[in-house]
Amino acid sequence: MKFSFIVIVFMSILIVGCAQPGEKNIQSDENSEKSLTIFWAEWAPAESMEILLKDFTAETGIKAEIKVVPWSDFQDETFRVLESKSADFDLVIGDSQWLGRGAVGGHYIELTKFVQENKLDESMLPLTVKAYGEYPRGSERYYAIPAEADAMGWAYRQDLFEDPEEKAAFKAKYGYDLAVPETWYQVRDIAEFFHRPEQGFYGIGIPTGVPHDPITMGVQNVLWAWGGSLGDNEYKVEGHLNSPESVEGLEFYKELYQFTPPGFENAYYTEAQNMFVQGKIPMFFTYIGFFPDLERAELNPYANVTNYFIMPAGPEGRVISLGGQGLSLNSYSKNKEEALIFMKWFIREDVQEKWAELGGFSPNKKVLSSEKFLSATKYNKVLADSLPLMRDFWAVPEYPQLLEVSQLYWNRYVTTNNITAQETMDVVTEKWEGIFEYAGYYKE
Repeated sequence: MKFSFIVIVFMSILIVGCAQPGEKNIQSDENSEKSLTIFWAEWAPAESMEILLKDFTAETGIKAEIKVVPWSDFQDETFRVLESKSADFDLVIGDSQWLGRGAVGGHYIELTKFVQENKLDESMLPLTVKAYGEYPRGSERYYAIPAEADAMGWAYRQDLFEDPEEKAAFKAKYGYDLAVPETWYQVRDIAEFFHRPEQGFYGIGIPTGVPHDPITMGVQNVLWAWGGSLGDNEYKVEGHLNSPESVEGLEFYKELYQFTPPGFENAYYTEAQNMFVQGKIPMFFTYIGFFPDLERAELNPYANVTNYFIMPAGPEGRVISLGGQGLSLNSYSKNKEEALIFMKWFIREDVQEKWAELGGFSPNKKVLSSEKFLSATKYNKVLADSLPLMRDFWAVPEYPQLLEVSQLYWNRYVTTNNITAQETMDVVTEKWEGIFEYAGYYKE
C-alpha cells in the first residue's frame, strides 16, 4: 500500500505515546495545535461520539470534532469527499459494504497491522472485526476497526400486547396467546390483528424506501430466514437469489406490507418510528441504533410502555441484517498520526466502557457481556443477542450498483402489483450477474 511505511512509523509513535488502559496522557503544547475530524451520519450515536471526543481532547490535547449529514446523504457525501481526494475529514465511521469501494479505490488506509498488533479479535466481538473491517472476505486484510455495533431489532407497545381485552380477542381469533412473537408467522398474525384502518391504527411498520438501503436491509431478514441466499462465494447468483426459498421470503415481506399505514410506498427507517410515536402502529423494526430516541419521553409519548424484541425466526432459523459501522482512515487525511492516536485510544477497554455508558454500542466483548451494559437500557440485551446472528450484503466495490438494483425492484414488487416475486428475483439475479461479469468476477 502507498502509505504502509507511514502507518508503520505512526504505529511506532503510538506504542510509545498512547496511554495504556486507565492511564492519562499529559497534554503537550505541540498537541494543542493538532486537530481531528470524524465523519458520520446524523443520529443518536453520533451525539454520543461528540461527547466522547471531549474526553479524548482533554487527555491528549488533540482537538477533535464530529461532522454529520443525514443518513440518506451519508454514502454519497462520503465518496464525494474520498473520490475527490479531499481531506475534509480524517476518519469516517462507514458501512461495511463500503469496504471494497474504499479499499480498491485507494481511499482507505490498510489497517491490518493495527488490527493484528492490538489483537482486536481478542478484545472485540470477532464477527464485528471481520464484518466491519475485512476486505476481501477471508483475506485477513483490514481497512476499518469496529466502531459501532448494531443490528436490526423490533420496538413494540407493551401496554397493547398485555391489554386483557386485546389478549382475549387475539386468543379467540388465532388460538394462541398474544405475546412477543418468536416467529415471522406470529408477526404477521399480530400485524393483521391490530390493523384497524377505520380507526386510524395500522398493524406494522417496515422499511420499504429506495434511497440509501432500507428495503434491501429489510427484505434480507426474511429472505435468509426462509433459507434463501444472495449468492455463493464465487458470486454466482442464479439458483440462489431466485430460488423458491428466496422468492417465498420476498412474498412474505409483501404480505406484511399490506398492514402498513398509508404512504409507506417509500418508507425510510425513521418513517415507522414516526408512526409509532404518533400512536398509529403497535410495532415496527429498524436498526437498534435508532432506539435511543424512543426512550426520551419528549420524543416518544409511549416511552414508558415501549419495549423491544429480537428479529423473529423463519422456517430456516433466525438471521438478522448486519448493522453497525467501522472506523476507517482517509488516505488523503493530513492528520494521519492524530487519527491513529485516536484509534489506539478508542479501543481501550475503559474508553469502550465510557462509549457504552454514553449510549454508543461498543463492540468490546467484555462490555457487551457485562451486566452493567445489558441492564443499562431495555434494548441492550436485544442488541447483544442479535449480533452473533448477523449476515451482510455484498461488500464489494460494485456494492452501489448491486444495491441500486435490489432497492428498485424489491420496492416495485412489494409496493405494487406490476410484477411477481419470481419475476422480480429473476430480474435482480440477471442484473447482479451482469454487474459481476462486467467487473471480471467470473473466471473462464
